[in-house]
Order: sequence, then C-alpha cells, then structure tokens
Amino acid sequence: MKPNKPIKLAVIGTRGYPYIYSGYETFVSELVERISKHDVEITVYCHKNLFSSYPKRVNNVNLIYFRTLELKSFSQLIHSFQSMIHAAINDSNIILVVNSANGPFGIISKLLKKKSVINVDGLEWLRPKWSGLGAKYFLWASKMSTKLYDEVITDSIGMAQVYSEKFNCSSKIIAYGANIAYTSSDESQNSWGLRRGDYYLIVGRLIPDNNADIVLREFVASNSSKRIVIVGDVPYKDNYASEIKIKYNDPRILFTGYITDKEELSDLFLNSFVYIHGHEYGGTNPTMLQALASGCGIYAIDTIFTREMLSNGDYGLLFTKEENSLKCIIEDNEKNEEVIGKLKKKARDQIKNNYTWEKIANQYLELFHEMLKG
Repeated sequence: MKPNKPIKLAVIGTRGYPYIYSGYETFVSELVERISKHDVEITVYCHKNLFSSYPKRVNNVNLIYFRTLELKSFSQLIHSFQSMIHAAINDSNIILVVNSANGPFGIISKLLKKKSVINVDGLEWLRPKWSGLGAKYFLWASKMSTKLYDEVITDSIGMAQVYSEKFNCSSKIIAYGANIAYTSSDESQNSWGLRRGDYYLIVGRLIPDNNADIVLREFVASNSSKRIVIVGDVPYKDNYASEIKIKYNDPRILFTGYITDKEELSDLFLNSFVYIHGHEYGGTNPTMLQALASGCGIYAIDTIFTREMLSNGDYGLLFTKEENSLKCIIEDNEKNEEVIGKLKKKARDQIKNNYTWEKIANQYLELFHEMLKG
C-alpha cells in the first residue's frame, strides 16, 4: 500500500490567522490548529491591512500577507485573487477556499492543475443586503464554484440539497463545529443588570434576514416578565437597524451593540433563559451551535436548516413569521418552564454527537487525503 502523500494546504478567502472576526476565521483557526498535528503543512493567506506585525509562522501555520483595497464589496475578492495566483504557482498541492464569492477564481487552480476545494457557505444570493447586482454576482459565483473546483463542501444536508437542485452539483457535507462550554460567571453581567435565567438572547447583525424585527414584535406583544437582550448591530449607517431601535422602545429590551469580549458573550449564552434564533439563510449556523454548546434552551425560526440542526424540534422549539407564532411559545413556556429545562439538559448532546471540531477536522483531513489519492 502506498503511503499517503504529504498534504501541503493553502487556505484562501478569510481575513487571516490568528485574526478572529467572523465564522470564517473561527473555522480556519479551529481547523488548521487540529490538522497541523497530522503532519500537514499549512499556509494561510492574510489581509496585511489588518495586522500590526507580520510573523511568517504561528502555531505551525505559515502566513503570507497581501495588501488589498479597503472597499466594502471588493476587498476580499481582490485579496483572494492575489492569493489564488500565489498558491497555484507555489508548492501547495491542495487549495482550500471559503466563500462562494471566490468561486470564479477556481479557473486559476484549474488551469495550473492544482487540486482545489471550496466551502460555499450560505445562500448569499437570497440575502436582502445583496439585492440587485450583488445578488446576481453571488448566484453566478456560486454556480462557478460547482464548475471550477475539484470538490464542493456544503455544511448541511439542506444546503447540499439546494446545490443539487439549483446547480446539479454533488457536494461533500461537512458541518461547522463548536466547543462545549460549561462554566460561567455572573460577574460580567452585572454591568447590564441581568440575572441568570431572566432574559432571552438574540445574537447577530441587525439585518433583515436575521429577523430581529419579527422576534421583537412577538416579544413586545407577549406578557413576558423577562427581558430580551440583542447583541449585535451593523458597522454602518442603516435604516433597518435604526428603525428597529426606535420602534421597539420597551424597557424590557436591551440593545448591547457589538460585544467583542468572548468570555462576556459566552456568559450571556450560559446564563440566558432561552436563545432566540431568527437567521433565515445559511446552513449550519455558528451562533446556534454556540447556543447548543452552552446548554441553552432554543427558539428558532422554522427553516430546513434549523430543522436539521435541532433534529426537527428535539433540541429546540420552532416558530414561523406568522403573527402570534413566537408570542404563544414565549407565553406558554414562561407559565411552565419544564420544557425549557429538558431542552437545556440535552442541548450539548447535539454538539457531542454531530458538531465537535474534532469530528469536522477529521472529515476535512480524510477528504484531503482522498483528493491526493485521486
């Protein structure tokens, strides 16, 4: 039997490592730190603009820096284009790309005969913020992802079905992961005046497809005696976000804005009564995984993706956009908290069984070896 070829992996499409800003960077950090222990040589391409120092190697990961133009819609595309050219002409033997926006750049690896794989993430072409030309680009780029890469990775069964039906593409399903959290401290919550088990939690940007307006409409209409905490905002002037803050002027509602301290955010999950998830587009959602990993009770908007993550309601209660749907769930379960208690007791089992980073890293490692054999 031939020994496995050594893997020389290039990672493209994130802001870099060990920089952590979003789900992409978290994914890359969790992945490379695990697979680097398996004799894998890894190079991550970084946005030079975001770093104050430029070490060539951190935690057994090689780092290459390129500057890019600071343009909201084009910064990552320009960076990925440069990175793909560099990776394709150097000694990497597998190129891992994240984000379907980078789909067209697969032509570079294809022409230079480098093995390539893309994690396409969510349904970006359906999101309201990319309406018009942006939505058309994402739809085209996602289609190109299915044509130009050796392997396409989707992060859920539901997302794989979308890519199969829309693009006639067979994909490898590898989910996102989470780390189990048990301990918490009330100390960080004193500044907000919150008590353990006395508030609902929403975490996410204030954008239409996260449906904070629907969640707040239902909460305000309910007779809830608890508070609701909204963590997140948008980093730019936005009518939707501004109108929500003005419209829902209720003393039970707390807008914290962004919270960058990981421990403080973790405490908010761990001490909440219920995490409410309104994210509509995407596969395996990192925020809901964190809620499960923190042992939260969960109310989630009913989509093919949330049904999959919550095993059709076994690990959380599902609501719709219809008026009174979430309101009734809130009121019923504040009268009788037994259901929430049961959900909390088994929430972490869903992570242990399906969404550990160890499992995800092993699946990627197995895929890379298969690609090199092929």
